[in-house]
Amino acid sequence: MVTSVPHVEFRGVTVVVVGAGIAGLACARELVAAGVPTRVLERANVVGGRLASVTRAGRPVDVGAAYVTADDPSFQGRLQSWRIAGLVHPWTDTFRGQHGSAPMRWSAPRGLRSLAQDLADGLDVTLGAEVTELPEADAVVLAMPGPAALRLADLPEAREQSWSPVLTAVLTYPRRSWPDFAGAFVNDHPVLATLCDDGDRRGDRAPVLVAHSTANYFKEFEYGGEAALARAAGELLGITDEPTVELFRWPLAQPRTGRDGFARRGNVYLCGDAFGRPRVQTAWLSGRAVARDIVKELTGRP
Repeated sequence: MVTSVPHVEFRGVTVVVVGAGIAGLACARELVAAGVPTRVLERANVVGGRLASVTRAGRPVDVGAAYVTADDPSFQGRLQSWRIAGLVHPWTDTFRGQHGSAPMRWSAPRGLRSLAQDLADGLDVTLGAEVTELPEADAVVLAMPGPAALRLADLPEAREQSWSPVLTAVLTYPRRSWPDFAGAFVNDHPVLATLCDDGDRRGDRAPVLVAHSTANYFKEFEYGGEAALARAAGELLGITDEPTVELFRWPLAQPRTGRDGFARRGNVYLCGDAFGRPRVQTAWLSGRAVARDIVKELTGRP
């Protein structure tokens, strides 16, 4: 059950997970399955982190992660479970501008946040909980980017992490006027890094594109600069219509590839998609790896 409570009592809680993105939720599910009492605290009013979806005109739009891929057998199994439940479906293995072959990219009909909501089902999750100091617990899991974790604990591994920012623009047009495509990597462009056809991704052919900026453009961005993303998308696809533009800022969007697994100092853990190749699968595996280490420490069971 997901609840929203302003004040949190930690006394008697065995493990506290701070962050309800996919790493934190995967960690909590694994702990609960092992019988370890666990509470998840999330400062936002929704779960998901960068599995972020918003509802516009009655349909979901993914504004954080663009898709999910899997090459780990355990995460492939998780994807198949979501597929059976109708939460994901294969989308495409081809983007314009990609170099070589790529794994299947999976999308979520109800938005990628629906995957986080599925993981959160049945967990003790408190939303709107701003954590300003380490909770008192047998173990504390910081399921968040390293720079954010440093506000709670001085972890060397958090300082090692390097993250790039991204601006995401939802571009809604009056009609579909571009050639069919799934997505594009816009190589060597000063403004636009990735462009996704959300109508293709969702399967409803809505006239909606989602543009992701380069890190440099985020750093140079000024008020009104979202027009540059719309202009770049229009030039790429030959669109002459003017879209409405909604902008989302992700200061900590893309980590550089880091060490595998997770980090630990005493009873404090750090996990997320910075621990391996940056993607949803990495965050899920990192959270589960932390849970298994905690179970081993608390119970003596592997």
